[in-house]
Amino acid sequence: MNRQWVLPAPETPSIPKKPVLMSAGLTAFVTLSFGLLSGLAEAAKSEGCEGGGFSVVLPGGTVSGATAMEVPASTLGTSFLVQGKFVVFEVDAATLGVRNYALTAAPNPQDMTGGIPTTIFASKAPDLQGVSLNGNLTLEIDGTDVLLARSGPGVSMKIQAKDCAQGGIFQMEPERADGATTDFTHVLADGVFYFDNPNFTNPPPLPLCTAPNFTPQCYPVPVTPRVNFANDLSPKFVGRDSPQVATRISQFGGVSVWRVASGGRMGGVLGEDSVEVAPPATSCVKNCQAQNRVRGRFPVLGFPFPVPDASRLTPRLP
Repeated sequence: MNRQWVLPAPETPSIPKKPVLMSAGLTAFVTLSFGLLSGLAEAAKSEGCEGGGFSVVLPGGTVSGATAMEVPASTLGTSFLVQGKFVVFEVDAATLGVRNYALTAAPNPQDMTGGIPTTIFASKAPDLQGVSLNGNLTLEIDGTDVLLARSGPGVSMKIQAKDCAQGGIFQMEPERADGATTDFTHVLADGVFYFDNPNFTNPPPLPLCTAPNFTPQCYPVPVTPRVNFANDLSPKFVGRDSPQVATRISQFGGVSVWRVASGGRMGGVLGEDSVEVAPPATSCVKNCQAQNRVRGRFPVLGFPFPVPDASRLTPRLP
């Protein structure tokens, strides 16, 4: 079956931002507060994060524990490793693009891998239109959270991640002085594939309801098509790309391309949160507040395993 999707997927919850002026001549703002990772924390169940925590392996040594520092550009090298208990990935220093984003399969009640180390993305690459990030690296580590930010001529990039077995645990954010968009290309690792989730195409009978802020009221929730990714090895392994203020440009079986507004973001959601029915967050790119986030209890529709061949998007590559 030959399908190339261009429908926008549901969006990730917004994270409030506190502006902090960046260096390298760029008038841009990045979040430099541990508390501002709370939007990711809400989507990652606490038991799935127990014992987690990142170390950042730089050419000059390893940084771990509670940290807030600037790493000089001259010491970064071409790439570095972000190593957690549950999550590990490589970062390209010149773009803050990500390679070999993987779950380690460390024991955890929320493990989705069945004990099989699983590389999810071969790469998540932003197109910075020929610009290289050349400023110092802002690095913050706090508990299970890590924040990485770097700027270059007219552009900045930021990564926020959590070291958890599942949930909303990763996002990348571009910011451009000219206000232009940034294209992101996501390439899945071998054995991982995108699919049109049939549970969202043929949902169970309505009403599907949500109880905002855990109150007893019930409100109907619309069910729209959902593209997830999975594999053939782990029955619990499932995830989705999760955009905010972004448009899907193309969708293949192993590659997706997204056009992200300056100040928007591309997130990654794993596990139950990726197969729940939830309305999108608002279109917020500056000074986002709590009301911009999705809150409440939402129906979880799951996904079929193994994924039927008819639901898998083809061709795999452009």
